[in-house]
Amino acid sequence: MRIGIVNDLTIAVESLRQALSSAPEHRIIWVARNGAEAVQLCNDDTPDIILMDLIMPVMDGVEATRRIMQSTPCAILIVTATVAGHSAKVFEAMGAGALDAVATPGLDKDSKTSGAGELLEKITRIGRLTGNAWSSQKAPQIAPSARPHKNKNCLVAIGCSTGGPKILVQILSVLPQNFPAAVVIVQHMDEKFTPGLIEWLDKQTALPVRIAAKGDRPQRGVVHLACTDNHLILTSANTFAYSREPVENFYHPSVDVFFNSVATNWQGGIIGVLLTGMGKDGAQGLLTLRQQGWHTIAQDKNTCIVYGMPKIAAEIGAAKEVLPADRIGSTLINLLMPGKNFLHGISANNA
Repeated sequence: MRIGIVNDLTIAVESLRQALSSAPEHRIIWVARNGAEAVQLCNDDTPDIILMDLIMPVMDGVEATRRIMQSTPCAILIVTATVAGHSAKVFEAMGAGALDAVATPGLDKDSKTSGAGELLEKITRIGRLTGNAWSSQKAPQIAPSARPHKNKNCLVAIGCSTGGPKILVQILSVLPQNFPAAVVIVQHMDEKFTPGLIEWLDKQTALPVRIAAKGDRPQRGVVHLACTDNHLILTSANTFAYSREPVENFYHPSVDVFFNSVATNWQGGIIGVLLTGMGKDGAQGLLTLRQQGWHTIAQDKNTCIVYGMPKIAAEIGAAKEVLPADRIGSTLINLLMPGKNFLHGISANNA
């Protein structure tokens, strides 16, 4: 892969050079000392992936990520001295379009690197993701099943990837304390960042945000977030569980795996929502939900950081509605609050 490095510290740049030198399939094409330089260099020669620091003079990594994703979008991996210490900025950068984050490899007195393995693994994973195209398919005819409407025990299943944290805040922040459904989120994210994301989201919504812990049940008025690299599933007992299967599924945790388990096992109403993200994960699962007659929503192109997952969903007819991010929260309220038959968005008076 052709790689750009953005870091103002010489020792950090050298540690990245050393780490990448062990993988001949990677080549550094430029080095920027701050975010502003990175924006210009990316405009002149867009790499396959950028290794972006967060704290830099002139322009920090969050703003550089935002500008690059707007002008010359490409894969961005945050590489910073301390991921835990910069968790708020990590989530900001991921909201702006960064795919993942990793600690900068260390460089000892003998110029040997430590921690290079995780960096190289994440670069490889991102390379597989960005190179994993899926040709569009003709939208099938949707024939919703004639299942009875239910006005309780509703679950809102949300899937997202690149740019997800920012959009999740936009949606969750408008939901009221008496929101009458459980919300379960599958966000493509390394499990080490999940506790920080939960804490970050919890401060910005009236609803409590919790880990989707094994054995717990989705609770009305609570937001649950998948918390491991294994796939979150809903069991026949309507409890959360985690599974490594299917191991061949590239996305961990997988939105498709969760949506399909909800379609099979949830004993109540369902609304499926697929948000910004690279790749195709969640599109087939959303289609399954729609084919069963549930209300499904995909985020629109103009408000996506990366229009990948919801694009595929729209193309195959999985989304009943395609909405901008700022209308999804209010739409959920309109579908679910009293006086509505929320499952299909039909007024109770007209049902």
